[in-house]
Amino acid sequence: MKFAALAIIATLLLLLTLLWRRWRRSVRADYIRTYTFPPALYEKLRKRRPELALKDCQLVGRALRQFFLAYLQGGCRYISMPSQVTDDLWHELILYTRHYDSFCKKAFGGFLHHTPAVVLSRDKHNNSGLRRIWWLSCREENINPRQPSRLPLLFAIDSKLNISDGFVYAPDCRGIRRSDDTGSSTPYCGGDFSSSDFDGSTDGFGDWSESGGDAGDAGGDGGCGGGCGGGD
Repeated sequence: MKFAALAIIATLLLLLTLLWRRWRRSVRADYIRTYTFPPALYEKLRKRRPELALKDCQLVGRALRQFFLAYLQGGCRYISMPSQVTDDLWHELILYTRHYDSFCKKAFGGFLHHTPAVVLSRDKHNNSGLRRIWWLSCREENINPRQPSRLPLLFAIDSKLNISDGFVYAPDCRGIRRSDDTGSSTPYCGGDFSSSDFDGSTDGFGDWSESGGDAGDAGGDGGCGGGCGGGD
């Protein structure tokens, strides 16, 4: 009887812990969605990218929120930045040091370091971060990450805004590659994230589900305590 009672108590404690983690993650997600960017942040971006209108900058803001939400929903595991213009806005936000520090504590429980925008390469660490952000961004927009019919905003925005040094993605490049003999104009491909051709693995692709997205306890395994996530 005593063993059975202890088992019931342990089960209830585990259930309460999981519910609390999900509630906390939901609160943090709402905070990210409703967070007010510092005044003049978009003007800072327009100084870097004078070709952008205010509405374009606001769209970049949506893409940055998608990046932050993916980081949270993925349990604060390492993610890579796939967009040049979103990376610009992230960098400008970090320069508001007090705002950004406060934002990270409330959104993630710890500081999210900056990393430059990257594409799939021989770097396994960056690749795992890209695969993870691809999976989570697709999940946010109800896109099949294995067979995408369209791109999530974070991967589409450089092309959408005609960013001169941006990363141009297509959902699936198989047809494009067959018709392009040189490969010089072939965009980066969403379909490549499920492939092991780049580094011999698919690390990061779908691994959020291993923890149910409930990692991310500050100071705990997979958490943010003291500095983590987007950069080293």
